Parts: sequence; C-alpha cells; structure tokens
Amino acid sequence: MLHPEFLNSLSRRAFFSASLAAVSCSRLSSLQARLNKAPKAQIAITFDLEMSRMYPSREMLEWDYQKGNLNQETKDYSLKAAQIATELGGKVHYFCVGRVLEQKDVQWIKQISELGHPIGNHTYDHVNVWATEPAKTQFRFSRSPWLLGGKTAAEVIQHNVRITTEAMQQRLNIKPDGFRTPGGASAGLDQREDLQKLLQSEGFQWVSSKYPRHKYSEPGTEPQQEIFDSILEAQRSAQPYVYPTGLVEIPMSPISDVGAFRTSRWKRKYFLKSVELCVQQAIEQKFVFDFLCHPSIMYVEDPDFETVKLICKLVQQAGDQAEIVGLSEIAGRYREKQH
Repeated sequence: MLHPEFLNSLSRRAFFSASLAAVSCSRLSSLQARLNKAPKAQIAITFDLEMSRMYPSREMLEWDYQKGNLNQETKDYSLKAAQIATELGGKVHYFCVGRVLEQKDVQWIKQISELGHPIGNHTYDHVNVWATEPAKTQFRFSRSPWLLGGKTAAEVIQHNVRITTEAMQQRLNIKPDGFRTPGGASAGLDQREDLQKLLQSEGFQWVSSKYPRHKYSEPGTEPQQEIFDSILEAQRSAQPYVYPTGLVEIPMSPISDVGAFRTSRWKRKYFLKSVELCVQQAIEQKFVFDFLCHPSIMYVEDPDFETVKLICKLVQQAGDQAEIVGLSEIAGRYREKQH
C-alpha cells in the first residue's frame, strides 16, 4: 500500500504540471495570435499649424516672427482637410503652435478636435529646440530679446512647451496628443538626451523630430528619377525607433511640402508623384509613412486637397494591408516591441 504522503506528493506534482502546461498553452496561443496578425503599413497625415515664410507670396518673410498668427485661408484649409479625411475614413494629426490660441476665434480648431482628429504640441513660438543660445531659439526673440526675461535656452524651450500644453487645456479643453519639434534634424534627438528627458518631464511619450537627408532637384526643374529614388531611400531612415530613455521617435517622412514647393519649387504633379511612390513603398514594405505638410503652404499649392485625397485612396485600395492612423497609434506599436 502506497503511503498517503507519497500520494499527496504525486497529486501536487500533477497539479503543478497541469498548471505549467496551461500557462505554456496560454503563452503559445498569445504568441500565435500575434504571429497570425500580420502587421499593416501605418500611414499618417500630419499638418503643422503655423504660417510659412514666402507664402502666399515669395516676398512674405514676416511670418518668421508671427508663426502663430494664422490667416483665414490657413484655418479654413485645416478644417476642410479634417472634414475630407473624415469622409474618406482617414485621419489628420495636427500640431499646434501655441500662439494660434491667442486668436479670438478658435472654433475651427475645436471642430477639428470634435471630429476626432488628434492635435499635438508644436511649442508656443515655434522655437528651435536644438538652439543653445536664448536669442537663437526664435526670430522673434532675436528681434525682441527682452521677451526672454533672462532665461537660458533650455528654460525658453521648456517654457514654450509647457505653456502650449496649458493653452490647449484652457482654450480647447484637450491635452496635447504628442510633440513635434519645429523643424527637423537628420539625427533627431539622438545626441540630445537632455531634450528627450525634458519632453518626458512634460508628459510626452513620443516625439516627431527627425527628418532624414535626401537629394533635392534644382529649383524650378523637373525632378529626375534619382531624386525620387533618394526620397524613397530616405524613407527607410524615417522609420520609428525608441531612444535609450524610452522616448519613441516618429520621424517625418520626405519630401515635405516645404522641401518640394518652397525649396525646389516643384509643380504639384511632381509632389503627388513622390507621395504616391512613398505610400506605395510603405504599403509594400509594411513601413510607416509620416506625411508632413503645412496648410499655410498647401492652400496655395494644393487648393483642392488632391494630396489628402490621394493618400486616403491609396490606403483604401490596400485593404487590410494598410491603415491611416495618428502618431500615438504608431508610437504604441513601437512601445509594444520593447516588451
């Protein structure tokens, strides 16, 4: 006859074995579910809400000092783009310069938010976050240095980020959905752990700061294939990643409307060709494509919203191979990869 303690030991072993098997099966099922869920290309349409030098006329440079003083055409274009994207099943991620919210009428941007389009922080005065001298953080401060109030460059930058968040909460009753740096750098924030930590201290989990290098065509000339090839190659360098601090980087994809229309002075058809090639490559390679533009430029160069409509159409045609998302959804995928 077997001893009762021996039988109890066998029962405990059987129980633990069954438990381990159940856990293993659960983990395998979870893993299999992730494997079965094929990744989609993630396409983002982003609008930076600011005025742009040389628009609507080439001699217009004063906007450098009044980046947030949006004219009516820019506001109308921004809202209409949101409405069109909504009708086409898409989404636009906006980045707001804080001074925009000083204007009397902000109903247009409230409507954008109510339609479900995310709005992020783009600093208050469109400051250069890489600047190390206070007066070089913005044209406005170089002309009116008394506005700096004795702050260091780092203090100017942090204050600019913080009061934009406060302005959005008080004027729009929303928290900013992410942060985009004014301008971009080919290295993003790779060597600037201080800036990464600054943004994290202000509550941000991701940033859009990197813009990869690529070739430009001579102003006013038709871009040749090597230009498009360079842009497509740069897109490979415009894929999201995570900094050692845990902050997610979501690069801006080339070519921006600034590079295409202001720098190279392309015709609209060249820009549309570049966008189509990039979206197609993103879909084929399961890439992220973060389309960057400025409504203050686009209302002049693309008054009929052909670019937004093209992106939405291409994603619709791709079916379950692609999706239009906000940048927070992209960041979420890359945070998951870390675990």
